[in-house]
Amino acid sequence: MTVASGNHNAPPHVLVIPFPAQGHMIPLLDLTHKLASNANLTITILTTPKNQTLISPLISSHPSIHTLLLPFPSHPSLPPGIENAKDMPRSIPPIISSFSNLHHPLIHWFNSHPSPPQFIISDMFCGWTQQLASELGIRRLVFSPSGAFAFSIMSFLWKELPKRKIDNDENEVVSFDRVPNSPKYPWWQVSPLFRSYVAGYPDTERFRDWNLGNIASWGLVVNSFDELEKPYLDYLQMELGHDRVWAVGPLLPADDSSLKQRGGSSPVLVNDVVSWLDKKEDRKVVYVCFGSQAILTKDQTEAIASALVKSGVHFIWSMKIGHVDLPSGFEEGTHGKGLVIRGWAPQVVILNHRAVGAFLTHCGWNSVLESVVSGVPLLAWPMSADQFSNATLLVEELKVAKKVCEGVKAVPDSDRLGRVLAESVSGSDMETREVLKLQAAALDAVREGGSSEKDLRCLTEQFLFPFGKSET
Repeated sequence: MTVASGNHNAPPHVLVIPFPAQGHMIPLLDLTHKLASNANLTITILTTPKNQTLISPLISSHPSIHTLLLPFPSHPSLPPGIENAKDMPRSIPPIISSFSNLHHPLIHWFNSHPSPPQFIISDMFCGWTQQLASELGIRRLVFSPSGAFAFSIMSFLWKELPKRKIDNDENEVVSFDRVPNSPKYPWWQVSPLFRSYVAGYPDTERFRDWNLGNIASWGLVVNSFDELEKPYLDYLQMELGHDRVWAVGPLLPADDSSLKQRGGSSPVLVNDVVSWLDKKEDRKVVYVCFGSQAILTKDQTEAIASALVKSGVHFIWSMKIGHVDLPSGFEEGTHGKGLVIRGWAPQVVILNHRAVGAFLTHCGWNSVLESVVSGVPLLAWPMSADQFSNATLLVEELKVAKKVCEGVKAVPDSDRLGRVLAESVSGSDMETREVLKLQAAALDAVREGGSSEKDLRCLTEQFLFPFGKSET
């Protein structure tokens, strides 16, 4: 292939294109930090005006990183000013479609740049950049903020296009027979983007081309590590037909200061949260959080609140802004035992604290990795997207989680959930033992000589020596 020319004495230039959703941007920015720290690269990050704040800490610590600021394209399905999925979580398809309209502005920028990029690293929701890279004659690597298992499931869906045998049967089972362990899921747990495409929703007609673009990319970078997902990483090499699959995770915050502001500012002072936790016994606090997009219903909120009261556990509950109100008297009745945070919580700080012994979670991949690295077992309530396959991995294969509920509409039995919450901090469960083993493996993976550190080094060499070291 022809790699774009430029100043041959300049450091290799990499264009990073995150998808504007919190859970997608954070790990790709963590990867960008690692690349900037480990090699002499020129890096440009594409961003839109309202997403600049997430990138600012990275830019301030790395003068070699530049931003390319482009206006977010308008879309008839999106209210003016929507530039991030956290502002309108049910509008992922139109955000993906709208974002793809940056193709031509990027072509113009590239052609006018004195030393344009030789590589693109872009999020898996930016499959349109495969065609962009092809037009520019440069290499594109797809970044998966999901794990290798979830990426395997998605690749299978878009390649094989499984069809429904019975219309409107949401429980019809889809079998992923070529994926390791041959997982099966009911239709309602299959990727909502794929279901939208099959249903012929507006804006989804190009989704298959874009996802096949991910499969056709020159390389794949996954936020995972060997001991966590080796069978699926091996499967992806076989499925993609090459060995340019790099597991570089878990991607962690750069330092304590970025750890505290990871993902945004919190409505509470981090030191106040730490002081509250300092007063609790080791592994006796349950942390409850369902990510930046899930909005619990009134019945779900009441069931969780009731379960927390019945369990008698100490807890921190991080609730999305705009969430329904808590039951009357709940906060007063749990004073001293519970801490409610409305808005973004310093999650990594909380999970790293010795007092936290369990995490009630939607099983988003960032939360999964943060919990594993902290050695905290999970109580799994997958709700959508890759969360169901993540829960399968955690509960059935790795044995580091218990499933307590599933589905965005499901309401758990508060008595049963209360018992599980109490058991989760009793100190006698298998999940705690298993997650501590996995924690050690995760930390080993990113140390010098570890599997992820080696993959990161190999990835970096692809940028520095694109035609092999012998030609430099």
